Amino acid sequence: MKKLSIIFLISVATLFTANAQSPLARGGKQLNAGVGFSGWGVPLYLGMDFGALQNLTLGFEGSIRSYDQHVHDRNYNSSIIGISANGNYHFNALMSIPSNWDFYAGLNLGFYFWSSPSDYPYKDSSGLGLNAQIGGRYFFTNRFGLNLEFGGGNAFSGGKFGITYIL
Repeated sequence: MKKLSIIFLISVATLFTANAQSPLARGGKQLNAGVGFSGWGVPLYLGMDFGALQNLTLGFEGSIRSYDQHVHDRNYNSSIIGISANGNYHFNALMSIPSNWDFYAGLNLGFYFWSSPSDYPYKDSSGLGLNAQIGGRYFFTNRFGLNLEFGGGNAFSGGKFGITYIL
């Protein structure tokens, strides 16, 4: 365990001593898609980010999920559709992170449409959701990478995993 801790610390130190810039430049666009994890089913998402300013991206995302719940000896199927806008600050320049990595944190604001059967005993309500997220990407090439994000708030807690393609 001690060796793994030392290797981890050396890896993190290496990340923070390299010289690079954020992968998404001002005016750039990237497409994100994948699956999420939460207490309400497995969401599928698709979104796009735009390089707004140095180290700042703005974007939008759509998601859909369906989940089953067993309540009082009955199964209920519900679904949630979400549309949100996000803003993220990218730490690459600030922390001298290598350009094949992208670490960010930000906020998103969205509207979520909950749909449950009319006889569902609990009230699911549609409405606005504010969420905070922290995430990262690893790029295998100049355009293609994997993303991982964790978030929490009043909309959905959990996270997501997927692909990123820089257009």
